[in-house]
Amino acid sequence: MQKKSRPPAAHQQFVRRFPSLGKAWDLVNEEGGSGPLDARTQRLLKLAIGIGALREGAVHSGVRKASDAGASLAEMEQVVALAASTIGFPASVAAWNWVREEAGAPQPARKSVRGRAPRRGRAQRRASSRSAR
Repeated sequence: MQKKSRPPAAHQQFVRRFPSLGKAWDLVNEEGGSGPLDARTQRLLKLAIGIGALREGAVHSGVRKASDAGASLAEMEQVVALAASTIGFPASVAAWNWVREEAGAPQPARKSVRGRAPRRGRAQRRASSRSAR
């Protein structure tokens, strides 16, 4: 059996500070979990909701909990791919990075831009061309 992940320290401190909210949260999760969906499917759906809402913390939590429930990295990445047509490409790339980061997957290497002038935005290019007139 896989070791269950623990909530982050901030979550634990918040629940200690506001115990009634912690109890209420537990009740909400208990009620949401009672139904025909198995735990793995529930966790993949919760991950999808976090991705759709672009809630980075919820995505990180969703990855930990989906992994605890037996979901693979490939399944979690498929959730991101399914969300792409709804949330758009840039948001999908961000969510994919959050999933891979939390899952401990290798992150894409960043290319060095040494020796290159910083990119200028459209407004900067317009201002520069106006001043040259």
